Amino acid sequence: MKRFLPYCSLLIFLLTVSQLQADDWMHWRGPNADGTANAKPPVKWDLKTNITWKVPIEGKGSGSPIILGDKVFVVTAVPTKQNDESAAPQSSPPQRSRRGGRGGGRGVQPVEMNFKLICFNLKTGEREWEKVAATKTPKNGAHPDNNFASASPCTDGKQIYAHFGSQGLYCFSLDGELKWSRDDFEPMTTRGSFGEGSSPTLADDKIIVPYDHEGDSFLYAFNKATGETVWKISREEPTNWATPLIVEHAGKKQIVMNGQTNARSYDLETGEELWRSSGQTQRPCATPVQFEDTVIVTSGYRGSYMGAFKLGGSGRLDGTESVVWELNRDTPDVASPVLSENRLYFYKAKDGILSCYNAKTGKPFYTATRVPGLQRIYASPIVANGYVYLTDRNGKTVVIKDAETFDVVASNSVGETVDATPAPVDNKLLIRGEKHLFCIAAKE
Repeated sequence: MKRFLPYCSLLIFLLTVSQLQADDWMHWRGPNADGTANAKPPVKWDLKTNITWKVPIEGKGSGSPIILGDKVFVVTAVPTKQNDESAAPQSSPPQRSRRGGRGGGRGVQPVEMNFKLICFNLKTGEREWEKVAATKTPKNGAHPDNNFASASPCTDGKQIYAHFGSQGLYCFSLDGELKWSRDDFEPMTTRGSFGEGSSPTLADDKIIVPYDHEGDSFLYAFNKATGETVWKISREEPTNWATPLIVEHAGKKQIVMNGQTNARSYDLETGEELWRSSGQTQRPCATPVQFEDTVIVTSGYRGSYMGAFKLGGSGRLDGTESVVWELNRDTPDVASPVLSENRLYFYKAKDGILSCYNAKTGKPFYTATRVPGLQRIYASPIVANGYVYLTDRNGKTVVIKDAETFDVVASNSVGETVDATPAPVDNKLLIRGEKHLFCIAAKE
């Protein structure tokens, strides 16, 4: 018995560590890659209530914060000349353009910038370290709503990966040591000079990096330990801001990637294309989600499309039994859908108009419902503790019940523009605003 007790203690310890890691928000789509979290953040806050700490962040960045243990990581791009305002997007949300794009304006002009990864203490907001990954002048500009640090970082629990698009991919240790970098990407030429934004995704020993633009497009798999190229495949796709989704079916892992020409799935180990299906709208942004043995892919710019595809399909899926259901109205543009059990929540285009569908059948629980107070949407919805958190560019977050009926619980604000998806963990909600990082938590 005495010999057995240490093994029991070790098992309990390992299970505890595993649970802690499982609940961390290590990727902008969360631990389940669907926007849900095992967390209990507050449903009500304002600038005087339930904001535990608020810290300024120099520069611009709309990449979402990620959380590992007691550390929070964010990216930003800071002009090297601090009086240079040409690299600063407008501080207030622009008006909708007549053509339905991401607003009007002169765009963001590239200047020399420090591309940074910053680590904050989750409990106190103290800045533990700040590292400059690169100092570069981007080759192209960006949309007035966009910036040069719009891809979210990710972590495997051992290293942090910061991706600044064609400026490079950088791997850091948890204490800020640069382990490796890849800065040999060709400059992107994005549609309308809107800038870059796809985030990388980790899978096994690989980091998957999408690279769709108006030039030669690719999907990369790099060795996450060394940065060496594992495979690189050509994609017949124009500009796309979606992030890859890693799924598993019949013992084989797949990479599901959105695209204007086709949604596609690739074998994780080889990069071989497994299946494809057309139907998406122009320049997709939304990341797919998985429901049981299907994957749901959507886009909503200059059109509407959402389709649920069986993961066991092969070749071209159009018109086959592998297409479980399709939807051609009210689908999201920039924000990705969030999936809670069988409830699939998504906006109409970039508007604060919400629908909730049955992910299995494609039938609605409710459709095209105006969320009071929400206007222009870039941040994706998240689900935690029985609630759905809906955030717009004005910094307002409306909380509704995670249910088959629409029921508003609270309306909150951090008082500044928010484009990044909030990150829930434990009893906290991290919101990256235009100028600050906020930690929201109810007083114990």
